[in-house]
Amino acid sequence: MFNVIPVINCLDEVCVKDKVRRIEEFFGKESWAHLDVADGCFTFHKTWNDPSVWPRIGGRLSLEVHLMTEHPHGPALSWIWAGAKRIIVHLETLHKTTAKAIVEMAKVRNADVMLAISPETPVERLQSYFKLFSQFQILAVNPGLAGQAFLPVVLGKIKFLRRQFPGATIEVDGGINPETAKLVRVAGADTVVSATYIFGNSNPKRAYEALHNV
Repeated sequence: MFNVIPVINCLDEVCVKDKVRRIEEFFGKESWAHLDVADGCFTFHKTWNDPSVWPRIGGRLSLEVHLMTEHPHGPALSWIWAGAKRIIVHLETLHKTTAKAIVEMAKVRNADVMLAISPETPVERLQSYFKLFSQFQILAVNPGLAGQAFLPVVLGKIKFLRRQFPGATIEVDGGINPETAKLVRVAGADTVVSATYIFGNSNPKRAYEALHNV
C-alpha cells in the first residue's frame, strides 16, 4: 500500500489551525498529518513549534513531527508527550546515545521514531542504525522550506536502502507530485508526504488521491 501524508509547514498558529481544519475536512478527523518543525539553525528559516497547544488544536489527527533541529532530544520529548505518534529525527544531528534515548522515550508513549537523512548525506551512513530504526525518511530537498524542486539523486538512495533493508518503511519528503511520487514508488518507497502539491491545489482531496494512486 502506498501512503500519502499531508504536510503542515507553518510560521504561526493561525496557519496551523487552518491546515488542521483542512486536513480534517478533506481527509478525515483521524487521518495522518506531518508537521515540519524547523529551528532556524539546522535550516535557513524557522517554523511554528509549540507542542503545548497541539492537543487543543490538533484534534484526533495522528501526527508525525519532522524535527529539523540541531538538538532534537528536547523537542522530541516535548512532542512525544504532546501526543505525536511518530517523531522524525535527522541522522546529521544525532549520535548513538541521543538516538537511543529518543527511541526509549518514544516507547514509553507507544510512539515510533523515524530516521531522516538530507540529500547530501551518504545513504550508507544509515546502515549503522539498522538495529535501532526500521523507519527511514529520505529528504528529497534541502531541509526547511516547502515548494522546493525534487532532487533525482535520492532515487539511488531509496533503491540502496530497500535492497539493504527489505522490511524498512521508507518515506520520501520534498518536491512530491504525481510524477515524482511514481518515481519514488518504483524505487522502493512506500510513503510520501506533500505540502505544496496538496494544499496548493484547488481540490486538495483530488490531489491527494492522484498521489495515492500512482
